[in-house]
Amino acid sequence: MKKFMLMAGGTGGHLFPAMALAQELRRRGHQIELMTDHRVESYGGEFPAREIHIVPSATPSTGNPLKFAFAGVKIASGVAVALGKLRRSQPDAVVGFGGYPTFPPFVAASLLGIPGILHEQNAVMGRANRALGRFADRLALSFASTRYADGLKIETTLTGNPVRDRVRAVAEQPYAAPDAEGPLRLVVFGGSQGAKALSDVVPAAIAQLPQPMRQRLRVVQQCRAEDLDRVAEVYRQAKVNVELAAFFGDLPERIAASHLVIGRSGASTVAELCVLGRPAILVPLPGSIDADQKNNALTVEAGGGGWVAEQATLSPQSLATRLQGLLNDPQGLATAAARAKALGAPRAVEKLADLAEMLAGKDFQELEHTP
Repeated sequence: MKKFMLMAGGTGGHLFPAMALAQELRRRGHQIELMTDHRVESYGGEFPAREIHIVPSATPSTGNPLKFAFAGVKIASGVAVALGKLRRSQPDAVVGFGGYPTFPPFVAASLLGIPGILHEQNAVMGRANRALGRFADRLALSFASTRYADGLKIETTLTGNPVRDRVRAVAEQPYAAPDAEGPLRLVVFGGSQGAKALSDVVPAAIAQLPQPMRQRLRVVQQCRAEDLDRVAEVYRQAKVNVELAAFFGDLPERIAASHLVIGRSGASTVAELCVLGRPAILVPLPGSIDADQKNNALTVEAGGGGWVAEQATLSPQSLATRLQGLLNDPQGLATAAARAKALGAPRAVEKLADLAEMLAGKDFQELEHTP
């Protein structure tokens, strides 16, 4: 039995693959602990760790010298806190999943000589992971082509992005294309934090669809709590059957039952859609410095598993036109579902767990000389 310390930023994009790895390593009889930030509380204590450690961290801001200095002090404090916790825990290896909350504990693990893996979920390597590359022994990638990964002098392994057990449990459910008269099942969600833009555009687009199509629709939409009432009113006036919530704990099952998904293109969303094999209209989160979500979405579109819709040019009219075309083309949806499935990495968690076990079983000095 080995002990692993997993390290992740406190959003779903980082925590979900960490959760998947924790589930797999526990099945193999290992002990798991987690280092993260306070946002982990949003996940209702579902993370399967023996202990969860909250470590101070901050995101450096290059535009403001005062904020940059404050972030540096907080990160240094986080390294000190993590050093104490790691000395007490004594893990055999650490696995970092990115986000700046990973930075202090991963650096601390390196200072203590604890071997570590970095896992990159996106098609563009995140800034925190790029900064941590010099402290890692292995880099695990989700995409065969990952921007900035080649610049690091570190051995890489293509594992794919692990998905949670809940996703894997319904991954073999076959895609059933909509028939001519039956219901049209649409799932809309904006990632773990919801998406105001989707609440603005999607209901208004659906309201513009022909009445016979609206009558067949069965919509599930996850949106922010403050948007629920206004979104519900748009659907009510359009006479559309809809189920709304700020969070669906059974979202994987709902996606598996869907004909089409509309969502962001964060790493976990893309990984889960592809493992499940469900076609999607992907709306990348705009404003990202490295355009990671856009690159994730473009990879899916290039593989034929979905369609990219840029938020800047997305309108109710344009989305309604696209929805009408897709929902009237069952064979096209089925083809996209099959191609999405072909892009999936259902055994990513086993590959990453194998890598973690290998690392934990080796002496650090031996690792330094491994070609």
